[in-house]
Amino acid sequence: YSEMEVSKIMKKLSDRNDNLDDYTSFLGAGSYDHYIPSVVRHIASRSEFYTSYTPYQPEVSQGTLQYIFEFQSMMAELTGMDVINASMYDGATATAEAAIMAIRVNNRSKVAISSTIHPETLKVLETYCHFREIELIRIPEKDGKTDLEGLKLIDQDTSAVIIQNPNFYGIIEDIAQIEKATHENKSLLIMSVDPISLGIVKSPGEYGADIVVGEGQSLGIPQNFGGPYLGFIGATEKLMRKMPGRICGLTNDVDGKQGFVLTLQAREQHIRREKATSNICSNQSLCALMAVVYLSVMGREGITEVATQCISKANYAMEKLLETKKFTRIYSGPIFKEFVLETTHDANKIEKALHDEKIIGPLDISKLNKDKKNQLLFTVTEKRTKEEIDKMVNIIKEVQ
Repeated sequence: YSEMEVSKIMKKLSDRNDNLDDYTSFLGAGSYDHYIPSVVRHIASRSEFYTSYTPYQPEVSQGTLQYIFEFQSMMAELTGMDVINASMYDGATATAEAAIMAIRVNNRSKVAISSTIHPETLKVLETYCHFREIELIRIPEKDGKTDLEGLKLIDQDTSAVIIQNPNFYGIIEDIAQIEKATHENKSLLIMSVDPISLGIVKSPGEYGADIVVGEGQSLGIPQNFGGPYLGFIGATEKLMRKMPGRICGLTNDVDGKQGFVLTLQAREQHIRREKATSNICSNQSLCALMAVVYLSVMGREGITEVATQCISKANYAMEKLLETKKFTRIYSGPIFKEFVLETTHDANKIEKALHDEKIIGPLDISKLNKDKKNQLLFTVTEKRTKEEIDKMVNIIKEVQ
């Protein structure tokens, strides 16, 4: 085939995909349709960033090292933690790495995790723990939140407690009670967070978390059919040397000039493989660059505005859907940008009716958990307008 013929074949294949730009999305569950300022793609597409690799030679990598340093600084401020690393592969593997990190810190054998965490994060965690012989304890859920009575499962062998906030159902957890029970047992508190929520919700640092993890896709990174995304992990200064992955630091050279370098590298597998804190040997620096540009453009006020709009629009959508009498709210508690409703109607019919009108509907949770039949997870970001929400509601009204 000639180049022209191959181009036509590839174009024909790509046309079989649905382009998100042509749809209105109410689907989330870890991958979110937030607005991305045009400057993010413009800067991230520059060849100096787009084609660069690991900055092993700092003398010729100051630009890359500087934006990694800026990423760490911005994320540390956003999460309220002392240090953030150069990035992880995604939120799920960052959570698993945090569990392993906790085991290294206190040499205990168990990790407790709330059942309200994302089901796919739980699967990744189960895989990591299985091969390291770490016992994973499931704290039950109650009314869509972590069952506080279940915290009694924490014992002297529990290394850490992992909690997602907002949780998989979109509900804000009672972190204060969980933090108290965790630290009374001298266990570590690991919080998985949506960085956009930190524009309005208390940060992990304010809650007293020891380790923070999360998925950074909502910070200016396209959904990309599921990746690549941006994991992040951070900790208190006390735990810094136990962290996995790369850390970029600011120093002075022999002439007194400031420079950026990879620091504390003795933790890494390319220095001491048998004593490495992790086997992660790279990072998502291009995605981290997108997050840096996004955070720089939006600023603190912009992130707060996005978070505020998410809360407002999600609550509006929930109220309108409940008015149709086709749904009931089964979980109480304050929400951020996601909420679960139970329906007596066929979820597949609702999905098809919306798709026919170029609307990507909510997640049918039974696809991830067979015990959650007829439960739909709706997601409403700042991009959704009143007209789009009303259109979705009106279409669902007509479903028989």
